[in-house]
Amino acid sequence: MPNDEQVHLAAEGFRLLADPTRIKILWALLQGESSVACLAELVGAAPTAVSQHLAKLRLAGLVRGRREGTFVYYSAADVHVQALLAEALFHADHTDRDIPDHARGDLLPHTRPTTSPTR
Repeated sequence: MPNDEQVHLAAEGFRLLADPTRIKILWALLQGESSVACLAELVGAAPTAVSQHLAKLRLAGLVRGRREGTFVYYSAADVHVQALLAEALFHADHTDRDIPDHARGDLLPHTRPTTSPTR
């Protein structure tokens, strides 16, 4: 059984991921480092809104920022964020397309969703 702090942190991470724009932002960051302006264009949101989403994702430890001059470039925090998001999108794809579950022994993480997270 995970300890209380682990459960709290996991629940907080899921809570912050319960927003379509944040999922799109994270998906974009899994493709590589990006600025707020570029992310705003990619996800179709205002830069101020993207900046607010990034601040929350950063507090939860899901993204990191790197300052270069006057710009901050964001990236996914680690490979766990990639695995978490990929599996959530694969689960959504299986549900959406009514794909049968994997065999019990086939629990290895997927490598890439077959559909775009923006669909």
